[in-house]
Amino acid sequence: MNNKIYPSLWFNGNAKEVAQFYCETFPETSIKGENHFVLTLEISEQKLMLINGGPEFSINPSISFYMEIESESDFDLIWGKLIEGGSTPMPLDRYDWSPKYGWLQDKYGVNWQLTLGKSGHIHQTFVPVLMFTGTQNGNTEKAIEHYSSIFHEASTLGILRYQNEAGETNGNVKHAQFRLNHYQFMAMDSSLLHQFAFNEAVSLVVECDTQHEIDHYWDLLTAVPEAEQCGWLKDKFGISWQIIPAILEDLMNDPEKAPRVSRAFMMMKKFDIEKLIDA
Repeated sequence: MNNKIYPSLWFNGNAKEVAQFYCETFPETSIKGENHFVLTLEISEQKLMLINGGPEFSINPSISFYMEIESESDFDLIWGKLIEGGSTPMPLDRYDWSPKYGWLQDKYGVNWQLTLGKSGHIHQTFVPVLMFTGTQNGNTEKAIEHYSSIFHEASTLGILRYQNEAGETNGNVKHAQFRLNHYQFMAMDSSLLHQFAFNEAVSLVVECDTQHEIDHYWDLLTAVPEAEQCGWLKDKFGISWQIIPAILEDLMNDPEKAPRVSRAFMMMKKFDIEKLIDA
């Protein structure tokens, strides 16, 4: 399981509550790390970061999470928990691509796409789905090409295009799958009039072992200088990334060192591993 790339979700001070909810909802889920700023969950050994932020950013459907669930009883249990206090952008039903599928937004605003059965080409517990809409509509394929030029091991697994579908643009990407450093993503264009766009509430974390790695990803991904802060950047498609040293979690979980490390990285845009260690 590749845990060098994983999503991060921003919450308004209630990350622990959300973490406990997901531990109760998903099998084989537990909190693996916790400090004042973040919690790290593992859902069937796949990492998910939850941030104790503030009201600045709100999660929306521009990035959702796709799950294939083999057992119908497990599907029903997970759907039943997630839908409590939530809503359904696409109701639970039979669709061309699945005997049982639904898209829901849970009570914390996180969007999940659940489908019954295993396709054989997805090996992650959950897969981030990037929706390029609004001013980014039509950029899915450009984004895949851009990311594939940056990450050392990248592959496009398949692209399906719109053909004479109501409200959509012929030739745009209806569904794509790709991998970056063995981590799988899905992506799509949408010409519909959605009232949301990519923002910092859902970001993508890249853990780096060396300063050279941090420099590489930072320099090639960052496109919005005013968004650079504390290891965060925004790329030219509006997606936020966190380029962090793999050692950061250990530093932040050290009660003696954590305050000094926090003060050090608050002064940084791009992380400097040596300065963090020496803090």
